[in-house]
Amino acid sequence: MFTGIVQGQATLVLKKGNNQLSTFTFEFPDSALNKVQIGASIAINGTCLTVTSFDLAKNTACFDAIEETLRLTNLGGLETGQAVNFERAAKFGDEIGGHLMSGHIHCAVKVIRLEKTEKNCSLFFELNDTIRPYILNKGFVGLNGCSLTIGEVTTDFFNVHLIPETLKITTFGNLEIGQNVNLELDSQTQAIVDTVEKILAAKTNIQKSL
Repeated sequence: MFTGIVQGQATLVLKKGNNQLSTFTFEFPDSALNKVQIGASIAINGTCLTVTSFDLAKNTACFDAIEETLRLTNLGGLETGQAVNFERAAKFGDEIGGHLMSGHIHCAVKVIRLEKTEKNCSLFFELNDTIRPYILNKGFVGLNGCSLTIGEVTTDFFNVHLIPETLKITTFGNLEIGQNVNLELDSQTQAIVDTVEKILAAKTNIQKSL
């Protein structure tokens, strides 16, 4: 389980494999891997990955990603030297500053517009049919592992507004139009929307049978 509060950036130093199975080696900031163990979970761009090996002397950890993960996320498109957001798994007693996230990515969405000023940044993302019912104004969404509040929502796009601290800690400051960002829906929103739709569908079927 994760909180959506990105702890920093890691850098891809080695990538091996193909679109069926890839192994990634990331270099983390000093002390970021303290007390890490094989089998531990770390969110990489919001994707929950399992540590398969690590080297504390080099501040590196390795992760495997299978075909389904590579298909749904932007991890397969990473290149050596590229930075990613990371978050260590939450522990009991940790402050939940964002919202609870599983690290299970629903899809990747494309950046279609950037609006930057000296103090603010707004990112605009494409909105597809699969996720449209769950993207609500002032709701929550996980983007590359960062818990963010949704701003404007239309039939074609939604946006988020970022403060300078978020731009400093995460990779969002370097995003470009056309890049894909991992998206995790808020589980509570998804459950409520799906439940309401099922109830309405059941009522409609009952009325049709009368």
